[in-house]
Amino acid sequence: MDQSDRLSDYFPPPLQVGQSRFDWGKRTYVMGILNTTPDSFSDGGEFNALPTAIRRAKAMVQGGAHIIDIGGQSTRPGAETVSLTEELERTIPVIQALRQELAIPISIDTTRVEVARQALQAGAALINDISGATFEPEILAIAAQHRAPIILMHIRGTPQTMQNLTDYGDLIEEMKQFFTTQIDLAHHYGVLPQQIILDPGIGFAKTAEQNITLLRQLPELKKLGFPLLVGPSRKSFIGKILDQPDPKQRVWGTGAACCRAIAGGADVVRVHDVEAMAKVCRVADALWR
Repeated sequence: MDQSDRLSDYFPPPLQVGQSRFDWGKRTYVMGILNTTPDSFSDGGEFNALPTAIRRAKAMVQGGAHIIDIGGQSTRPGAETVSLTEELERTIPVIQALRQELAIPISIDTTRVEVARQALQAGAALINDISGATFEPEILAIAAQHRAPIILMHIRGTPQTMQNLTDYGDLIEEMKQFFTTQIDLAHHYGVLPQQIILDPGIGFAKTAEQNITLLRQLPELKKLGFPLLVGPSRKSFIGKILDQPDPKQRVWGTGAACCRAIAGGADVVRVHDVEAMAKVCRVADALWR
């Protein structure tokens, strides 16, 4: 096996989040996606009522999720930005309700300082920022204040413009430069190194071919020394490979992408189909870890 095909030796220190301990490198952790939106690309409108959101979260925990990621703003290409009030109304009541029901960590998927602040106060334990703290850098101060882990994702532009910004000289090197800059900024705001998780941003300002490239070259990003979260779930590059326009029919394509990510050193996979992907991760861990 080529060195680039092995799990990286760059294992960050363990992370304790509430009652949950994340021992990076020992296994793959599963983040379950809970979109409380009417317009997300594959499950919009399915879980935007409180009772259905709670049932969905409980089912994902039973299926093997280690984190529940709650988002109230669709980030699919071209998605309209909702108001701050709307995003808060979609997420905070769900977080409050789930905090009473679940022991595992809850993540807030947002780029907004005020949403992150209120979510952490309501019981969320992590921030998942698809802008990598480029939209509202003060979100890093919120993470530092609460000692909350923050996921910094690579993106160019916004969901409205990102697919017009896919021209890279060297994709992986430019991603590494982006992460280095944002990590330095996080440190400036007081975020501790062990709080930072990196996400290469599959489907965000990247073509189908570039998504495949970054999955193949994940070990290069692993050399930055931080845990990696990879979110290939039901993405359009899988649909292109399979000639499958329906995102919900991309489950096993997602499984293959998760395996490639795990072989390349991914620590967390962010997925819709939790029960199936948890099983994929168990087998992949037995093969590669």
